[in-house]
Amino acid sequence: MQGMTRVPAGADRPAEQPGSASPSPSPQEPTPGRPVLRRAEVARMIDHTLLAPAATDEEVLALCAQATRLGVGAVCVAPTHVYLAAASIRRGDRDERTPTAAVATVVGFPHGNHLTVIKAEEARRAVADGATEVDMVIDIANAMDENWQAIETEIIEVRLSVPPHVILKVILETALLPDESIIAACRAAEAGGAEFVKTSTGFHPAGGASVRAVRAMARAVGGRLGIKASGGIRTADQATAMIDAGATRLGLSASEDVLAGFPV
Repeated sequence: MQGMTRVPAGADRPAEQPGSASPSPSPQEPTPGRPVLRRAEVARMIDHTLLAPAATDEEVLALCAQATRLGVGAVCVAPTHVYLAAASIRRGDRDERTPTAAVATVVGFPHGNHLTVIKAEEARRAVADGATEVDMVIDIANAMDENWQAIETEIIEVRLSVPPHVILKVILETALLPDESIIAACRAAEAGGAEFVKTSTGFHPAGGASVRAVRAMARAVGGRLGIKASGGIRTADQATAMIDAGATRLGLSASEDVLAGFPV
């Protein structure tokens, strides 16, 4: 590290369990100047997620049916389930005549220390199977070592492996990083051609999304990239706090419970 103090894992969330999001004010108390968030508006910000290693085809189909019913923006599934999810979403749109949910997947997940060529090929194959959004995990050790050029290079390689219309989100595992490193990682993601930066995989014991991290990301990208808060967001209060901090997407597995806390 170059004269930078590393934040201990979870230091910004002393009362939280790993993977949990920061506490927040009520969604009925909006930030001054912002109208009350409505359920449909929040739903379109959600990546409805199922990444459990033992997730079955039946559970993926149930996720897609629920996504169609809730009107979420996207579903996020493992690469092995992309083809099934894409087919299910297309069928649901035909049957229900609801807005289309995008199909997102993950690459280099959850540890990030896959070879870059593997991440790029994983992304390419996922898009061939029907994914239109890719959430890649950076090599987290490079962030800990402040090797921002290496991070930018691997992002470029993944970006070049998929068509321009595919949205690339870069997962930073922010619970491990101080604000200065989060900002530098966001700048590397922007230079590498990403459309979004994302807080967490939700699988690291250091924790998931935090308001602290989202605010640092917002300072770094200044509205030029989207910000996805993911990992441990289970209530409308937590979701509201992330949005108020600057999140433009939410990665949720408890989407229905979270949306129930917002007014229609």
